[in-house]
Amino acid sequence: MTEKTAFPGLATGYAAQEFEFFREGVEICHLRREDPAVALLRYAPGARVPRHRHAGLETILVLEGTQSDERGSYGTGSLILNPEGTEHSVWSEPGCVVLIQWERPVEILGD
Repeated sequence: MTEKTAFPGLATGYAAQEFEFFREGVEICHLRREDPAVALLRYAPGARVPRHRHAGLETILVLEGTQSDERGSYGTGSLILNPEGTEHSVWSEPGCVVLIQWERPVEILGD
């Protein structure tokens, strides 16, 4: 990335961003599409992402709600680091919005 990109007020003003379908129950707002990719993900209550493997570091900041995986549940303000080679599935019972960065695309292992 050679240009600085800024998103003033994003942590509290993300609702004004445009989201699109990502997978059933999950919407995405792409902030940067090339690696490392950066996006907002908005989970509807009960939405899930199937088990997947990380090909690079994944960094998640929970902006609203609660995101869960096999290791626990993470509320608003939580920072989650999933190193290269780790696997998990993700869900949100109440729904959530997260800021996410992927060094490389993930490999979906199952539905």
